[in-house]
Amino acid sequence: MRIGVIRVVTTGDDGLLGAHGRVIEAELGVETVSRCLPDQPDGVHDDATFALAAAKVPELAARMEREDGVAALLVSCAADPGLAGARAAVGVPVVGAGEAAARRALELGSRVGVLDLTTRTPAAVTSVLGPARVAALVPEGVRSTHDLRGAAGLAASVRAAERLVALGADTLMFACTGMTTIGLAAHLAERVEVPVVDAVRAGARAAVRAAGG
Repeated sequence: MRIGVIRVVTTGDDGLLGAHGRVIEAELGVETVSRCLPDQPDGVHDDATFALAAAKVPELAARMEREDGVAALLVSCAADPGLAGARAAVGVPVVGAGEAAARRALELGSRVGVLDLTTRTPAAVTSVLGPARVAALVPEGVRSTHDLRGAAGLAASVRAAERLVALGADTLMFACTGMTTIGLAAHLAERVEVPVVDAVRAGARAAVRAAGG
């Protein structure tokens, strides 16, 4: 089975482009192919970049269905830009990382703390969580996915996660797939005693299930 991974951060670095795919391959034993949107150097981090991405995702999804032989597609962004359009444009299942992560979080707990990239949790997440979202925090100093990389971004993300637990969260979820790139879930396993939902992993599992795997 081959899963297509749509990255919303434009990059010419094959290592960065394939980072989410490698996680999926290692954990689920499927093949992946990753492509990124053009002209989105900072990914999706506000209304303007969301709108730009939403217009591009359906076209890229159709290209990947046509050229890459994918059984399902994952929009690897917790804001799920262009999800409805992509589903209309292709004949294979399309999963949004944000929606999938929120659904998984509700399976694990009833008081979900959200680690965000922006001060407004994506609608793809809030529409699923509803009142179960008890708190949401952006790591200190983080404004785009690039800010997560490095020791400072990782440390700030861990502190935010610990704060969410202190605020009463019985489950944590990532509302930014850049947190997968920095391996945040593994670091939190040693620091918090509640389940942690990684949006890339949750989305990939949903995509594999949707494809019949």
